[in-house]
Amino acid sequence: MRDLDRERMHLERQEKQCVMEIKKLAKEGQTQAAQIRCKDLVRTRAYIQRFHKMKTQLQAVSLKMQSMRSTAAMGDAMRGVTMAMGQMNRKMNLPQMQRIMMNFEKQSEMMDMKDEMMGDTLDEAMEGEDEAEESEAIYQQVMDELGVSLATKMADAPSGAPEGEKGKQKQAAGAESDLEARLSKLDK
Repeated sequence: MRDLDRERMHLERQEKQCVMEIKKLAKEGQTQAAQIRCKDLVRTRAYIQRFHKMKTQLQAVSLKMQSMRSTAAMGDAMRGVTMAMGQMNRKMNLPQMQRIMMNFEKQSEMMDMKDEMMGDTLDEAMEGEDEAEESEAIYQQVMDELGVSLATKMADAPSGAPEGEKGKQKQAAGAESDLEARLSKLDK
């Protein structure tokens, strides 16, 4: 490519020289010599055009070659990936993988249960009677400070069944006595 560019630049310099010579010869009145140089100028310009076309064609060929190399590289990469995927698929035993996953889940559940049991055991071991008594004493102290005792709470609590419950109890008692009366008639 560089050689073509150098040659084209050489021809362009020749073209400029030829134009200057044609002008000089025309001023001097040498028409025949000027016409010969005009033919040289036409040939030089034609060569310059050919060099442009040749360079364009070479660039197109170079681009095609680069594209082909890229396609070949992609093909190689895809072949490698396909082979790797095939190997992985052959190595992967789906039933075995399912068994492994089920075993993992089972072991995980067992570990969770053991962890919970250990936690409960530790909690029970750490929480002694002293803590329970101390906790009750603190609670009682707080309640005393607030002036609340269990007896006063109980005095304020309503006694007896709620109103709706009383009506239901009366109905139940009435239904019960009715059943007893029927039963006694059957016995007679």
